[in-house]
Amino acid sequence: MNAYYATDFVLNLPAGHRFPMEKYALLRDAIAAEHPGVHLSLAPAATDGQLAMVHTPDYIDRVSHGGLSAAAQREIGFPWSPQMSERARRSVGASIAAARDAMQQGIAANMAGGTHHAYADKGAGFCVFNDMAVTARVLQSDWLQTRGPRGRPMAVAIVDLDVHQGNGTAHLFSRDETVFTLSVHGEKNFPFRKEASDLDLALPDGTGDDRYLETVETGLRRLSDRFAPDLVLYLAGADIHEGDRLGRLKVTDAGMRARDLMVFSWAKARGLPLAFAMAGGYGRDIATTVAVQVQTFATATSLQRDWQVTIS
Repeated sequence: MNAYYATDFVLNLPAGHRFPMEKYALLRDAIAAEHPGVHLSLAPAATDGQLAMVHTPDYIDRVSHGGLSAAAQREIGFPWSPQMSERARRSVGASIAAARDAMQQGIAANMAGGTHHAYADKGAGFCVFNDMAVTARVLQSDWLQTRGPRGRPMAVAIVDLDVHQGNGTAHLFSRDETVFTLSVHGEKNFPFRKEASDLDLALPDGTGDDRYLETVETGLRRLSDRFAPDLVLYLAGADIHEGDRLGRLKVTDAGMRARDLMVFSWAKARGLPLAFAMAGGYGRDIATTVAVQVQTFATATSLQRDWQVTIS
């Protein structure tokens, strides 16, 4: 299985900053040590043209050349720097590369990504560019190039299981019948003003394994009833874990393993390519978040063999 990282581009954040920048290098090193069958590659940078499939040219330019206002930087949660801009591009490029690999191999990963709070013209909540939205558009373009303008459009399902609702993604595809957005998230968690996904399933604080897994199962069943995807983009958020300081849910290690197994098995059984991103994870102990994310990779690698892509 291929996985892409952007850990060469580290942001110099102030002491005490809530964003756990160090977890990405720890995850990469843990995967390299524990799962040698995962092929690790430096993420390519998304191009201006790829970003412009979702984001406005003005916003791309401001991110690229340091034109973000102080207010815009506060909303994103990161101070601007050349490393911040490059990391944002690489995070998108990682998801694009993973999705292209998944189309051939069944499953692939972005070791960061899941930047679902970004809108066309702004970022928010530690999200600069919306990697899964751009990936959906790039893969749809790839699809049309191989099938011609008279072919049907590619149908993309975005399965967002981060604890925070994917408001940016929901807004970007709110009138698009070719992309189905499913979000299972904390009802009272950020963002406090939600957008309407194609299917939103909100959970109260303190939700544990049983109710969480029943809700995800319901979401996948309802998605299948309403939509026939050609590609699945999965946000495997670790912030639903009981040890997360921002998540407010109570899902255990076993519950998270069952969640990932459910999503991966659902896609594999249908012959669907799946690219996943690690999305959020803010453990009180950073080692807890890394362990949860390594477990997601362990589950993925256990299923990768004989993952046959059967889309036509």
